[in-house]
This record gives sequence, C-alpha cells and structure tokens, in this order.
Amino acid sequence: MVKIRVKMAILSAVAVLVLGIAACHVGGGYTVGGTATGVRGSGLVLQDNSGDNLSMDASGSFVFSSGIDQGGAYSVTVLTQPSNPAQTCVVHNGSGTIGTADIANVVVTCTQAGRFAYVANETANTISAFSIDAATGALAPIATYASTGTTPVAAVVDPNGTYLYVADNGSNDVSVYSIDDTTGALTSAGVPIATGNGPFAVLVDPADQFLYVANMTDNTVSVFSIGSGGVPTAITGSPFAVGSQPTSLKTDPGGNFLYVTDFAAGEVAAFSIEPGAGSLAAIGGSPFGAGAGALAIAIDPTGTLAYVANETAHTISAYSINPGTGALAAISGSPYSTGSSPESLVVDPAGRYLYAANVTGGDDLSSYSITPSTGALTLASTAGAGAFPLSVAVDPAGQFAYVANENSDDVFVYSIDATTGALKSAGVFGAGAGSRSVAID
Repeated sequence: MVKIRVKMAILSAVAVLVLGIAACHVGGGYTVGGTATGVRGSGLVLQDNSGDNLSMDASGSFVFSSGIDQGGAYSVTVLTQPSNPAQTCVVHNGSGTIGTADIANVVVTCTQAGRFAYVANETANTISAFSIDAATGALAPIATYASTGTTPVAAVVDPNGTYLYVADNGSNDVSVYSIDDTTGALTSAGVPIATGNGPFAVLVDPADQFLYVANMTDNTVSVFSIGSGGVPTAITGSPFAVGSQPTSLKTDPGGNFLYVTDFAAGEVAAFSIEPGAGSLAAIGGSPFGAGAGALAIAIDPTGTLAYVANETAHTISAYSINPGTGALAAISGSPYSTGSSPESLVVDPAGRYLYAANVTGGDDLSSYSITPSTGALTLASTAGAGAFPLSVAVDPAGQFAYVANENSDDVFVYSIDATTGALKSAGVFGAGAGSRSVAID
C-alpha cells in the first residue's frame, strides 16, 4: 500500500512538472509580435534575431513564426523597407529578454513624405484640408468642411492616415473624420464623441489602438479604445485625473508612457500605459517640475528626450527620459530662455532639431539644434511667422514645417535645411478664421 502511494505521488509530481513546462512554453517557446502602422508601400520585411523573416504589405498586427524559450533574447529589425511608395519604417520596443509571456507590444511605424494637411479653425468652426506638393511643401486647397462640433482647437491624424480626430472645446467632444486615401477629402464618421469639459488636446497612440484627450476644465484625460470605423469607446476607468489645466499630451514612440503638461501647475504629469488596455497609472516621481505656463510637450524619436514649452516663463524645459520607468530628469542647462512665449513644440523625425512656435513680441518660429549626447539645445535659426502662431508640425519626412497662425488666419510653410535645420519660407496659405491647429498626414 505504501509503495502504491509513493508511486502515485511520483506520478503526481511528474504531472505537475509537465504542466509547469507546458505553461512556460519551454518546448514551443513564446511568440514575438506587435503592430505595424502606416504601411502603404509593398515589400516590408521584418526579422527577429536576424532571421525568421516576416513580410508585410499592409498595416496591422503581426507575429513571428518561431518561438523563443524563457530567458532567450529577441531583437526585431527591418530587413527591407517598403517601396511604391518608398517608406521608412522604424521599430520600437523591439528588443529584450523573454519572460513568462508572449511579446505583443513591438511597434513598427512606417512614414513617407507628407501628403495632406488639416487645419482646425477655431473661430470659423471649420476644418481646412490641403494637399501637399512633395517637391515644395506648398499647400493646395482640397475643401473646407463645417466642423461637426463647436470650437475646434486641436487636430491629429492617426498613425495609419485613416482618420482625423478633432477636439471641440466648445461642445466638449471629439469629432471623427475618415480620410480619403487618394484625395485627402474628409467625411464625418458620425456624431462627435463626448469627452470631459474643455477638451484642449488630442492624441492617438503609436499602435493606433487608443485615443487620449486632455480636458483642460475638468483636469482629466479621457481614454478611448479605437474601434471599427475609427469610432472611439471610453475604456473602463476613464477619465483619469491629472494635474491642473492639462493642455497637451504625448507618448513615447513605443506607446509605453504618456506625458501631460499641466498649465496652471507648471508641471508634467507622467503615466505608464497598460499594454493592450490603454489605462493610466502615475509613475514614480510624477508630476515633474517644468516652468510657469507649461503649455506643450514634444518627445524625440528615440524616446529618450522630452521638451516642454513654458509660455509664461518664456523658457523651454529639457529632460532625459528613463527608458525603463518613464521618469523625467532635467538635463544640464535646462530651462532654456526663449525671449518670447513658446506655444507649440515639435522634434524633427531624425531627432536633430526642435522647432518652437513663439507668440507675443516674437510671432516667429525658432529652430534649435539638439546635442545628441546630452539633449542640450542651441538656437539655430529664427524665421518670421504670421500673427499669433499657435501650432507647429513637421511632415513625416522632415522636409517641411507648417505653422498655424490664429490671428492672421493662415498657415506659414517652411523648407528645412537638411544639414543645419535652418528654415526658409515656402509660402503663406490662407485657412479659416482662428487657424489654431495643424496636423499632417
């Protein structure tokens, strides 16, 4: 009887061991995958660990065929870039060590020269749509569309170039428009989606899964899951409390962290983003000090540097980003004096230059060179803008800069010197009354 019991105990132990091995995928290995966005060309080939080739001819989720055992390394790279049209694809969250779960958060972002520009006209309650001349950056009108909401103040194109999202400050909602891939024309996707009070900024995460809206009056951020037809649905727990008067938001390129400027508090609130869920959790040390009137934030393409425009203080704060925790640390020399009120910031796609739209006495656009080793800023050039420039954007290829000027109701276009980052006027193009925000597809 004792022998039987011992034998049964041994069998049970073996069964538990087998189940444990199966749970850890030791045999077949864990999978590595993620999401590719913006794929328009053909011929994109991804690799994992310099092999296991995976071809993609459209945006969407992907999974490599070969598994990797626990403790093994993975490294996703681009073997072949897309062509027809030519595109540049960059991998984020692409390397690490396998733990006890499949890897599903690799993000591959593909871009090309800008095709269309969209301007939210706050006073006119319209959206101006333009096509972009690939050689000169010049804008040609497509159409002007009546806003489905009231007082449009911010606009963003999703990473796949399929939808335009517009924050409507007056009606407390977000309007959704589908973008015709050939003509750039807009079509309303339906009734605007309710947000909190005073939506002031809008953002889509790099994987094109979630929409984030900064509600300035409510001191919250609304988070939506982007569903079929681009229509957002609020996630559980939304909205999330932030600081005082949130005015802008950005994620790192991998969509791991969200940063929100708090205008009244002069701070930056930082959150980790739950993978696949989009929910927010404050990270250690948040909020981080900025300057008076922290109004806008920009993140460099490596996800290691952040810059904040402090409108009231007339400065730009610069930070290094801890890639593991998302925490911010002020870099030496920060904050940098601007001599004017910076309203909007953007880093060029190569991460070499920062552009700042300045209002009040300046009404200009400044370019700063970024020191690669430290993130320090050096003023490179300044070019005149229109009256009260509130928004600056750079096309995905880094060739042209666009500035929306609220009081002169127009958009200034600049060519960017590839060597120095200097700006040269490429034309002025009329938009609608109160041209407040420009977004590039």
